[in-house]
Amino acid sequence: MASLSIEHLCTTYDHGRVKAVNDVNIEVPDGEFLVLLGASGSGKSTLMRTIAGLEHPTSGIIRIDGRVANEEPPRTRNISMVFQSYALYPHKTVRRNISFPLEASRMPAAQIQEKVEWAAKLFHIEGYLDRKPRALSGGERQRVALARALVRTPTLFLMDEPLSNLDAKLRHSARREFKRLHQQTGITTLYVTHDQVEAMGLGQRIAVMNHGELQQIGTPHEIYHEPANTFVAQFMGSPPMNLIPEGDWLIGFHAEDAWLPPQGADLTGQRPIAIAIQQVEALGADALIYGVLEATGTDVILKLPERLSQALSAGQTATFYVPGDKIRRFDPRSGLRAKD
Repeated sequence: MASLSIEHLCTTYDHGRVKAVNDVNIEVPDGEFLVLLGASGSGKSTLMRTIAGLEHPTSGIIRIDGRVANEEPPRTRNISMVFQSYALYPHKTVRRNISFPLEASRMPAAQIQEKVEWAAKLFHIEGYLDRKPRALSGGERQRVALARALVRTPTLFLMDEPLSNLDAKLRHSARREFKRLHQQTGITTLYVTHDQVEAMGLGQRIAVMNHGELQQIGTPHEIYHEPANTFVAQFMGSPPMNLIPEGDWLIGFHAEDAWLPPQGADLTGQRPIAIAIQQVEALGADALIYGVLEATGTDVILKLPERLSQALSAGQTATFYVPGDKIRRFDPRSGLRAKD
């Protein structure tokens, strides 16, 4: 296991005109599970590949367990990567796929067998060791790729969109597997994804990136409830945070923070939001209310328990309330959140 320190890291292309990673600083303590979150082109995969040694940084320092690793080749960094494509050898059995990195390092055969069986048991694929990858499902192939990466006992575990090829049900179960794996091994892990649900569910901390720059790093609670700027506020959450102009500020609140008070409710400290309803979308236990803020014409999305939305319909005007402590203020010019 190892800590990771990224100091003023830049990775550029086209003679510096394209800044894929721009002055990123991140400290990852030993044993942490950190998620790099961002849309396509945000620089998260380039950052991951630079840490692994597959890309060379233009400037800055990468420290792995305290030592500068900038000039180390990938094979000496003791890092294991799992990619979106599992990259299994189709002509080899599961056993040989898992054992391949150990065979390449000339580990004794008895020790290889022991480690392969340990990894297979960890990922519940003991019964598939003599099968070829074509005989496995997508989820099973993903487990084989993880077992192959883990069997080397790496100091760092890097995962680049490893669940993108799985359907929603398999992704959910795989997230549980990842959390269990991290709890059992304690290996320092960086996980790249564009999926905020994965990020919120997996990460002890989340690093949000956009156009090669780190926007915010913090716990899932901090990222969601205390966004550093309007980009993070609107990137996190489904639906994203509502941003409404008010004087010299943008005020932000999450869709689920608005409520319809019963008659006689205490509205002390509540902010009224008058909405012209355009659409009510039932989603099982919840419903989304799409509307326009009457005061400014700004589009808003609210979220209510479905049973409380049944009296609402398109064409109505309703006044919702948002608790004052749920509202965040942002500077519309810089996008930065105001210090309350």
